[in-house]
Amino acid sequence: MPLSIPRLLSRILVTTLSLFLLHGCGERPANTGETEVLVIGDSLMAWNGGSSRAVSDVMEQQMQVEVVDRSVSAARMIYNLPVSGAAGLSIPKQVRDGNWDWVVVNGGGNDLWLGCGCFACKRKMDRLVSEDGGSGTIPALVSRLRRMGAKVIYTGYLRSPGRGSPIEHCKDEGQELDRRAARMAAQDDGVFFLSLADLVPHGDRSYHALDMIHPSVKGSDAIASRITALMQGKPAPDPASRSGQQTE
Repeated sequence: MPLSIPRLLSRILVTTLSLFLLHGCGERPANTGETEVLVIGDSLMAWNGGSSRAVSDVMEQQMQVEVVDRSVSAARMIYNLPVSGAAGLSIPKQVRDGNWDWVVVNGGGNDLWLGCGCFACKRKMDRLVSEDGGSGTIPALVSRLRRMGAKVIYTGYLRSPGRGSPIEHCKDEGQELDRRAARMAAQDDGVFFLSLADLVPHGDRSYHALDMIHPSVKGSDAIASRITALMQGKPAPDPASRSGQQTE
């Protein structure tokens, strides 16, 4: 069946944007220490990588361990094109063999935003993760990582501060994806769901880049701090304590 015009335009947009961004994202290993942590996902993780201030860069600084980052902007959990999928636009294909202690995963947002426009997305949501958290592309990926021996953190998404974000209408889908991911994590002691729903104060634009979609440098730093705190068994940092940090 031929693609509809909106779906065709969506694919063209994703492919063009992704080829533009691939060179600035992807694997960025540190130079010291043994590799213990793998990061995979979409632009939530990859953003600010060109200036070495992505989530993984901050994690390396905070934990003093090597973090291999294979995240790619515009990547999806469900992605069928073979060449660009192998290049990283398929999040499951970002995985590389290794003796990972931890794998940090995010994804699903592009499937919902670009795949169904955050409208009438139940079928897409069910393919990502079932209502009970037991099946779908995300649980299958997490199970695969667990079989490799890694503990897994699945990270949710930043929320819009309610001021000019083009994905403001995706709030309900984001909440539902979080609920299902939390149910998935509850089924395995080695899987953790990290919500970012409360990270951005209402009206505070400083956690987002100028496009009001991706994280600013401050946003990437705050996300990394929550991830490392979870890995180290520490309380999550208070967002209010970061209010004076430099923004971008």
